[in-house]
Amino acid sequence: MTPETLNLLFELYPVLARLPHAAVEPVLAHDAAYVHAPAGTVLFSEGAPCRGFPLVLRGAVRVARGSQGGRSLELYRVTPGEMCVISTTCLFGRSALSADGVAVEPTELVLLSATGFNRLAEEEAFRTYAFGTLADRVAQLMALVEAVAFQRLDRRLAAALLGHGPVVQATHQALADEVGTVREIVTRLLNRFEASGHLRIGRGRIEVLAPAALRRIAEGNDAETGVR
Repeated sequence: MTPETLNLLFELYPVLARLPHAAVEPVLAHDAAYVHAPAGTVLFSEGAPCRGFPLVLRGAVRVARGSQGGRSLELYRVTPGEMCVISTTCLFGRSALSADGVAVEPTELVLLSATGFNRLAEEEAFRTYAFGTLADRVAQLMALVEAVAFQRLDRRLAAALLGHGPVVQATHQALADEVGTVREIVTRLLNRFEASGHLRIGRGRIEVLAPAALRRIAEGNDAETGVR
């Protein structure tokens, strides 16, 4: 790895800088590899052994679970400085991966081998970091489970459309993956939102015209449909 890559790694993951030099240097020299993944690259697959622990430097990794019917539910995204909970539990538990990881944009990362991860996990500071981040991710996943189980699809879709500015650059399939349903239902809901004057649908883009109305729907104060 270049000095620039190492500097960025320590900046984004400061726990590494707090570890003893004698513990970190051998791992980065012999048990870590720099990876550049173009958008769409499958970094890991559900059911496969875990190849290592990704430390994202640039870009983002979408982590999702699939179903036999071909549907996909996004669990979370790993962005620079964040930790992948699926990889962590796989390595700590010595189990197979329970989700897929795909680069959603050009992504750069440092991949620690299982051996390298285990060596760092011998250090208390790294264990504290890993388990603390794991607890935060589990809380986020529990919120996702609650949303999928109890919130209506119109509320989840309205929430997914907010926070991206006046124009959402996303296909209907991408939105379906994000909220955990199929494209046809998302298209139906988007058409209803458009008919209500909340947005305007274009090719690969959605113009948000009434964010306040979508926010009311997301909060459950003005539900458009009964679709679940």
